[in-house]
Amino acid sequence: MWILDAHLDLSMNAMEWNRDLTRSVAEIRDREQGQTDKPDRGQGTVALPDMRRGRVGICVATQIARYVKPTNNLQGWYSPEQAWAQTQGQLSWYRAMEERGELLQLTDAEALNAHAELWADDPPEGAPIGYILSLEGADSIITPDRLERSYAQGLRALGLAHYGPGTYAQGTTHTGGLGPRGKELLQEMDRLGMILDATHLCDDSFWEAMDIFQGPVWASHNNCRALVPNDRQFSDEQIRCLIERGAVIGGVLDAWMLLADWQRGLTTPKESGVKLEHVLDHMDHICQLAGNARHIGIGTDLDGGYGR
Repeated sequence: MWILDAHLDLSMNAMEWNRDLTRSVAEIRDREQGQTDKPDRGQGTVALPDMRRGRVGICVATQIARYVKPTNNLQGWYSPEQAWAQTQGQLSWYRAMEERGELLQLTDAEALNAHAELWADDPPEGAPIGYILSLEGADSIITPDRLERSYAQGLRALGLAHYGPGTYAQGTTHTGGLGPRGKELLQEMDRLGMILDATHLCDDSFWEAMDIFQGPVWASHNNCRALVPNDRQFSDEQIRCLIERGAVIGGVLDAWMLLADWQRGLTTPKESGVKLEHVLDHMDHICQLAGNARHIGIGTDLDGGYGR
């Protein structure tokens, strides 16, 4: 048996957090002792050797670089060109890991099936981890016609927004629809045969995207608003829509998305008693809405800016 994790920010951890993911989690934590520049120093949970030990044979691995306008106080890059350059640096790390034999990019069904077969029983020691390249938030795509260049680099899935206002759509904590450039980008994704990641779309943008986009959809890392009410989660109506589109929803391990009484910045995972059973509650809710288990997966988001 092997596992597919539908959301890991591997290149962000390597390039922004300066983590050598070819080392073990224990080694990375030891090296970060005493560092305070990131909130999760010494608390990381993801590294390539540990993924192999856990039989995570395939993952959806991200590029991420948010462009923020002067009126946006979120962290990010001050121009789309800077954001694009950041994603290209992240891509270079993935390429370096491919050259070392640590990773293998999967760009079509044939490659995916072959790699799944490699991991099906007893993969060779040090077998590469397969990855599907995804872009979390489309701000770094300077213009829609730039998307074809990213597709040629292996990009196969794309989420239009992350947090706050975006170039092509509005994300978590924000409101509003897509706008003309978002519609154009979705049409280009359709032409290229790409996957739309519905995660992080605000409600208005979600429904507009579902109306416009005709291709395959997934939600790489999302849970249920009915269990933990906030706009980062999907409503039952949204979940039913995704089920109708044949989407799989990856259960996410962010503690604040698992417990209704979580207070961000105050509650800690240890004191909250959060467990994997809380993730299963969200998965079960989706199964009850679907009437089957064909629409649930795992999208941990581990080390997506936080640690254990």
